[in-house]
Amino acid sequence: MPATTKDELFEVTKREFLKLEKLLASIHPDEALIKDADDISIKDIVAHRAHWIDLFLGWYEDGQAGKDVFFPAKGYKWNELKQYNADLRAKQIRVSWTQACSALKTSHDRLLAFISRSPDSVLYDGPMKGAKNDWTTGRWAEAAGPSHYRSAGKYIRARLKVLRE
Repeated sequence: MPATTKDELFEVTKREFLKLEKLLASIHPDEALIKDADDISIKDIVAHRAHWIDLFLGWYEDGQAGKDVFFPAKGYKWNELKQYNADLRAKQIRVSWTQACSALKTSHDRLLAFISRSPDSVLYDGPMKGAKNDWTTGRWAEAAGPSHYRSAGKYIRARLKVLRE
């Protein structure tokens, strides 16, 4: 069930990040770099999650400034998400495991700061400006943060199971 208040959003964001952070601490750096059949590593997933938080914060800022908001990013449509993610992995190829984890922590802290300074009215009273849909800012924040943390955890646990068998 999605959060409907600032306090709920803040708590679920912290809780899901703590779970993911604990999981990340259990990973040997060599494991984090091993690619799966789709040419994706645990490191790639972590760097991706950090990037998507930054995307969300950029969407919000652009909407507030009255600028065009590009979803998911300029030059891409939602139906081109697979290509966008592949292009992102190519851009992040030289990112180390340590850098990916650090970027995720930094982005998470930025997300928590955003939630902390945003009143319920900003987060949940109507659609996010520029989003071109009916999702609230809080719902977008949840998708970029705790929902992505859960999906990353699910992928990582499954990947570790394969790697450690």
